Amino acid sequence: MICLLMPANVIAQNTSSKKNVYVDENGVMRWEKNQEEVKGFGVNYTVPFAHAYRSAKQLKIDPKEAIDNDVYHFSRLGFDLYRIHVWDTEVSDTLGNLIDNEHLKLFDYLLKKLNEKGINYVITPIAFWGNGWPEHDEYTPGFSHKYGKDKCLTNPDAIKAQENYLYQFLNHVNPYTGLAYKNDPNLIAFEISNEPQHHGTEKEATDYINRMVASMRKTNCEKPIFYNVSHSVHLADAYFKSDIQGGTFQWYPTGLTYQKELAGNLLPNVDNYNIPFEPIIKGSKKAKIVYEFDAADVGKSYMYPAMARSFRKAGIQIGTQFAYDPTYLAYANTEYNTHYMNLVYTPQKALSLMITSEVFHKIPMNKDFGKYPDNSTFDDFRVDYINDLAEYNSDNKFIYTNNTNSIPKNEKKLKQITGFGNSALVKYTGLGAYFFDKIDTGVWRLEVLPDAIWVDDPFGRNSLKKTVAVIKWETHNMILSIKDLGTDFTIEAINDNNEYTTTVTNNSFNIRPGTYILTKKGNSKKLLANNAFGVNKLKDFYAPKTTVTKPWLKHTTINEITENTAVVLNVQYVAPEKPKQIQIVLGGNTKPVAIDMVNTHGYNYSGTIPSENVNQGVLTYNIVVKTDEKTFVTYPENEEGKPSDWDFYKSNPYKIRVVSKENPVQLFNAQEDAAFLVREWVNTIKTLPTKNANESEYQVNVENLLQKEVKTLEGENIYNYSFKHFIKDKIIQNEANLHSKKNIVFKGKSLNDKVCKLEIALVMKDGSAFGGIININPKTDEYVLPIKDLKKVKTVSLPRPYPSFLPYYLDHNLNSDFNIAAVESVQFSIGPGISKNEINSKHGISIISIKLE
Repeated sequence: MICLLMPANVIAQNTSSKKNVYVDENGVMRWEKNQEEVKGFGVNYTVPFAHAYRSAKQLKIDPKEAIDNDVYHFSRLGFDLYRIHVWDTEVSDTLGNLIDNEHLKLFDYLLKKLNEKGINYVITPIAFWGNGWPEHDEYTPGFSHKYGKDKCLTNPDAIKAQENYLYQFLNHVNPYTGLAYKNDPNLIAFEISNEPQHHGTEKEATDYINRMVASMRKTNCEKPIFYNVSHSVHLADAYFKSDIQGGTFQWYPTGLTYQKELAGNLLPNVDNYNIPFEPIIKGSKKAKIVYEFDAADVGKSYMYPAMARSFRKAGIQIGTQFAYDPTYLAYANTEYNTHYMNLVYTPQKALSLMITSEVFHKIPMNKDFGKYPDNSTFDDFRVDYINDLAEYNSDNKFIYTNNTNSIPKNEKKLKQITGFGNSALVKYTGLGAYFFDKIDTGVWRLEVLPDAIWVDDPFGRNSLKKTVAVIKWETHNMILSIKDLGTDFTIEAINDNNEYTTTVTNNSFNIRPGTYILTKKGNSKKLLANNAFGVNKLKDFYAPKTTVTKPWLKHTTINEITENTAVVLNVQYVAPEKPKQIQIVLGGNTKPVAIDMVNTHGYNYSGTIPSENVNQGVLTYNIVVKTDEKTFVTYPENEEGKPSDWDFYKSNPYKIRVVSKENPVQLFNAQEDAAFLVREWVNTIKTLPTKNANESEYQVNVENLLQKEVKTLEGENIYNYSFKHFIKDKIIQNEANLHSKKNIVFKGKSLNDKVCKLEIALVMKDGSAFGGIININPKTDEYVLPIKDLKKVKTVSLPRPYPSFLPYYLDHNLNSDFNIAAVESVQFSIGPGISKNEINSKHGISIISIKLE
């Protein structure tokens, strides 16, 4: 009774007076109340600051309402952790005084909503960044704007400003909770600053960190304080000699800003998170957390649980993905175009994060599941590149990101089924995520999200004026095989403004987005929409309304095909109304040949051009959509009418080169492909035109082959510069013609007026590489590498990961034989075969083309 009569903020202050988290004598974060290991997983999310905040204002979005909706989705995905680097430049002045402005107020509100959902947070008070990205920086009042990152680490006045700011930040009282940040029990740790890069001595680095820690401890804050240790790693000793309780890490295993979606099997890139200075960490008894990670530029869903497995093997306790797109921005993916994450717009990727949270909570620290590919199944988890599937199949939870044939481990004990696509328990024709939660025997809650359709590559150059994904509310069929519900059950809509009704026939029914209660016949249990559902209510639901206001057609053309080969073409078409018909219309004939396309799934259509129509030369075709009985729209022109109409004058059809079986298979052409190479940046790379028309050469001149931040597993130096090109599409297009090819033919030359050794390797879909070395001369010529002479060689981890100290070569248990039809990329390496006497010299090559003959 006394507690009920006390003001809420007084109760909060009293309960928060105890230290909630501590780091023990072995460097493990533990909860004080029960000494259990701290585990947590979630995302970074930025609505109170910078571009996300400005965009909300520009789009006339209420930021608080957006936070309410997104944090609800966090809770549905099972997140119990949040992290962000606060844009100090927006909430401080040059002296480090905290400014209580709209950004800080909105941040306070976000923390309150996270608190309500039981989500903890790790806060980084100092970002050092300007607030512009991806726009230009605005003028901001803070010390970071005045001094910049480098001076903030060395300038005496900047350091004083940071001490002042940290002291005030930790003492700031959140008006929504009545708690100072230093006392908030949901705030489990601080990271001092975001990605500092020290260039001075060890003593200077240690002294700087200790001054920051002292300013924070002066507030009587007892929470663990962490520091980023994955930058300037040569100072690892200095970091762990300081007064911090742990180090923070990040991982971008596929690099950043490729500017389009990456292809191929990237599981080898996440096989191991090896920290070369781990002995220093263990010796200092410090904890480890991950503040940011993502499989950047990857649109698939299979990567994240494998990354979490590697993190846990490395002894990392908690992690947060970077970054979750506010739903109001996800249509355009402008905030960080190299990342893309949102439950509504990227449902499969979001469910993969849901599974990742389970990995962090279930897999023991330091647990080793072996090497790739043997560790693709671990504990109750599975990742599958071929089927783009991540899966968690435990006694009480069954979560999957794509169609799966797995049988639930123990259906009788299942409490939760969450998925996308089809499984043994749920068949669903929609393209959104669905959540089944068991409320009681014979009573389940169903939440269905609308269809998400990517209408453009989300990882390219984006704008609020550009749409990369749309949402469509549709009625779809669902078939349930849940024994607890049986074959006769009722479905009742319970979310606000949902009046949809449906009937069940033999486990099958139609459903629209919303929240529903499914009740087995004969069950008399009555539930109210406002009843509690964990930290939410039964009726809770959020999804943006349909955004499809016009037709969107997406079609990837085939560049080249072998004559007399049937051509399968695929189209994605979404519009306010379903099309009456979609046809492939071939050109070049007196009577155009029209081929009907069939709806295969969702908004995808497929049609086959028969082999007899695929003759040597150029095959031209259009896609013609019949929208109603009298209206046709022709693509790629996106013009009303048909190509056969007398006045259809904007003819610009799709084109495919049809070549003889004797023609070479082009794998790389510098004129067309140089921009899409996966490479490490060096300032001597350039693409130049040759003396021949429509021909260019890609020049790579490396002055130092030494990889400074990474060594072999044996601790040896690595002298290598590698880059690669994804050729999976070219392999698929020419599959019928591949086995007749005998040689890899390189056209180009060496640079620096000397011979350069170049290793060319074909990398298969399982990650194994087969290659050989050719000697390139200074004169442009064609150099032949017989396919029969290819030997197993080292696969380089490309794109190179960030941080760059992670392994350079894939360490695996692969024993596969070479199969040219399974090739996904070509890897170029300068370094293999070069003698010790020459290894420190300058080496360079110029590539015009690579082909199979």
